[in-house]
Amino acid sequence: MSLPFAPRRTLFRLAATVAIAAVAACAADDGAAGGANGLVNPDTAALATPAPDSFKVAFETSKGNFVVQAHRDWAPRGVDRFYHLVQLGYFDETRFFRVISGFMAQFGLHGTPRVNAAWEPLRIADDPVKQTNRRGMVTFATSGPNTRTTQLFINYGNNANLDAMGFAPIGEVVEGMAVVDSLYADYGEGDGAPDGRGPYQARIAAEGNAYLARDFPRLDFIRRARIAP
Repeated sequence: MSLPFAPRRTLFRLAATVAIAAVAACAADDGAAGGANGLVNPDTAALATPAPDSFKVAFETSKGNFVVQAHRDWAPRGVDRFYHLVQLGYFDETRFFRVISGFMAQFGLHGTPRVNAAWEPLRIADDPVKQTNRRGMVTFATSGPNTRTTQLFINYGNNANLDAMGFAPIGEVVEGMAVVDSLYADYGEGDGAPDGRGPYQARIAAEGNAYLARDFPRLDFIRRARIAP
């Protein structure tokens, strides 16, 4: 499968279905998360239940903590997916694998290949864009219309140009934006971009944290993310 090039201002969620499926079929070391039934065998009926109208998610990271407040009236489909991912512990031990200074910090590819394989087909329909992609806003990444699954990004600056491209914010960082600003960004772009040395998303999907720990050891990561009281 040919993989699209991810330019600096385009947020691609690479669908490396063939590579992921191959790894899922033969991976011997699935890691702790791979044994969690809700992650490797997502309950689609449960995923269809609505999230609360508003809730906060506390992120504990390798650089410190920050809090995201989600608003269902901004983007109900996206907020529902975000809520269920957090409830399942999906983001625990995942890397901020694409951090571009002045632009955004992207996360949401799992460290276990079988989990990536399980969620790749579970795409959600787009939400209308009701909020602008200003600094601190949290938004799903996409590879085109109706392709959101698990990847999100946090805007570092005014990225209002993304609004017309269909990127609908689901919430915003309400505490700890300085922590988000401090995430390791020196690898730059990935996927073979000429202005960066970052990882390939298809390889993250297929090889998980083993690939990132070996080749990109300085990436910051989420220790855990939980619904805040």
